[in-house]
Amino acid sequence: MNILFIHQNFPGQFKFLAPTLASNPAHTVIAMTMQKVSDTEWQGVKLVPYAASRGTTPNVHPWVGDFETKTIRGEACFRAALQLREQGFTPEVIIAHPGWGESLFLKDVWPKAKLGIYSEFYYHSEGADVGFDPEFRASDPGVVCRLRLKNLNNLLHFEIADAGISPTHWQASTFPEPFRSKITVVHDGIDSAAIAPNPDVSLTLGGNLTLTRQDEIITFVNRNLEPYRGYHIFMRALPSILAARPNARVLIVGADDVSYGARPPEGRRWKDVFLEEVKDRLDMSRVHFLGTVPYAHFVPLLQLSTVHVYLTYPFVLSWSLLEAMSVGCAIVASNTQPLREAIRHDDTGRLVDFFDVNGLTDQVCVLLEDPPARARLGANARSFARANYDLKAVCLPRQLAWVEKLAG
Repeated sequence: MNILFIHQNFPGQFKFLAPTLASNPAHTVIAMTMQKVSDTEWQGVKLVPYAASRGTTPNVHPWVGDFETKTIRGEACFRAALQLREQGFTPEVIIAHPGWGESLFLKDVWPKAKLGIYSEFYYHSEGADVGFDPEFRASDPGVVCRLRLKNLNNLLHFEIADAGISPTHWQASTFPEPFRSKITVVHDGIDSAAIAPNPDVSLTLGGNLTLTRQDEIITFVNRNLEPYRGYHIFMRALPSILAARPNARVLIVGADDVSYGARPPEGRRWKDVFLEEVKDRLDMSRVHFLGTVPYAHFVPLLQLSTVHVYLTYPFVLSWSLLEAMSVGCAIVASNTQPLREAIRHDDTGRLVDFFDVNGLTDQVCVLLEDPPARARLGANARSFARANYDLKAVCLPRQLAWVEKLAG
């Protein structure tokens, strides 16, 4: 087959599927991306970069700005696709992450191609991320209207997509019928053979502090440190945790930008907002902000973890949680969707109410004091991850079957 991938930040969620398909000599696999790339090929996938020709209109109505941005990106992808067609490339299958609008017009270039979309999230004004946290509740009732228009991109894709694939059952459930029935639930996959426990792991911070499994390490990982992933709740629990555990160290991974939700006021960073709230009650010599960590160091960091904390609004599931499960971390997580698909209370981890700072403190301290419980939870977490999210044994075969079914 000729297979075309669309992802503005390729490979993204297709980092295993695309090269696996490309490894089959019977397939020609091309990926279109808005990334500036220096190479023309990645793991057998031919890369075709493209760029938008204009920016969003200044002072455009705030409810439609999101869709204008997606239209601009969709046009850029459309015109690049026309050039591909003129060069003789015709895909039988297009696999796209539609979240940024790039795939909106591809059926107008290749009407006979089968389009499968990565169905990550459908926006709701109730029951998901919006309105979940009363501390950051929107003051404008028009947020409902904005969300309705933000789903235009999803709705237009429903008309042209032949199938969807979603990483969790809860994320799939956010989509309305009749498209929901077209979605197959298969996670992107975790390489549990590579992401495994290592009792001999060590990690040196700042060139002079070497940590091993003998140290008491609390880990917390976000792409960006922000409320959507519970950074504010975690920071508010830290003073009590560190007071109760005088030998504990905290390793915090995450950049200073915003991935989801609103930015803090006055050009500040969420990291600083909530650090300043508790800093005078923290022993900062035991709190280590590591920023963005290279993956080669990220897995050892998880392997070091005595207790790993993962919190999130009801939203998309982070890979980092399943990676923590795969290395056998003892996990304390928020009792929110879609975490309940992976964390079963007192089986594969411990669940606490997202807003319960005292409950979070108690669960972390109890686990730090209880090595047998940590060992049991960590072993169960790894077993669950391998049985349900292993890349080679579970997820990749199901993804390949989904592609074959999509192709018909």
